[in-house]
Amino acid sequence: MRLQLLSDLHLETEVYEPEPAPDAELLVLAGDLDSTWAAFERFRGWPVPIVFVAGNHEFDGRELTQTWPLLRDRCESLSIRLLECERLVLTDAQGKRIRFVATTRWSDFDLFGPSQRERAMRAGSYFMKVMKSSRNGAPFDAAAVREESLACRAWLKAELAQPVAGWDATVAITHFAPSLLSADPRYGKQPGTASFCNADDDLLPFADLWIHGHLHCRHDYQVPHAKGSTRVVCNSRGHASKGEAVGHQPQLVLEI
Repeated sequence: MRLQLLSDLHLETEVYEPEPAPDAELLVLAGDLDSTWAAFERFRGWPVPIVFVAGNHEFDGRELTQTWPLLRDRCESLSIRLLECERLVLTDAQGKRIRFVATTRWSDFDLFGPSQRERAMRAGSYFMKVMKSSRNGAPFDAAAVREESLACRAWLKAELAQPVAGWDATVAITHFAPSLLSADPRYGKQPGTASFCNADDDLLPFADLWIHGHLHCRHDYQVPHAKGSTRVVCNSRGHASKGEAVGHQPQLVLEI
């Protein structure tokens, strides 16, 4: 299956027009498309099916528990398949069956281990203030983000561990990165990096391809393991004013 990948378009401020890759069979949107949701309309009538995993900025200024059903309704009205802690098995033109496992994942702040968690959560509080979101009427702070993240992690671990049941390959899609290997080289290993990357390296062997967004830089690397290797890809666009869009591949297609 040939997958076109886009994420972190930030169309609430960016001037950018997404275009279909001519040879893609599926469009994967890995989050942070538009915090206002207005630009979702640009994907109406897309020539191939669309799978979408929400990013953190899809929840800016919103109540988390109320936003999920509203976001799902918005996506359904545009024929976009929102996946959150869900499995989807699709068959490509050659009859190959691909299992997609998808969740926003959020950040659990354990990227550098439990001993550094408190420090990472303090750094992460800055990003929560930018979002200005709530959950069950309380601020969606670092502690609440960690709770959501751990629930995502538990689902993802259980789903990836499922025995093969009629699919030929597995693609994991998360907005947050699964490894420190995806850290933005501009910032490296600092407490704030734990707001972007999780230590899900132990889950990588259960997927053939892992797609993520969130980091405003591109990645395409292989992680070797006993089962072979897992390809990790991020094709975030980011903010052009910060030079982050340089090198972005709008027509990038991945084959799985």
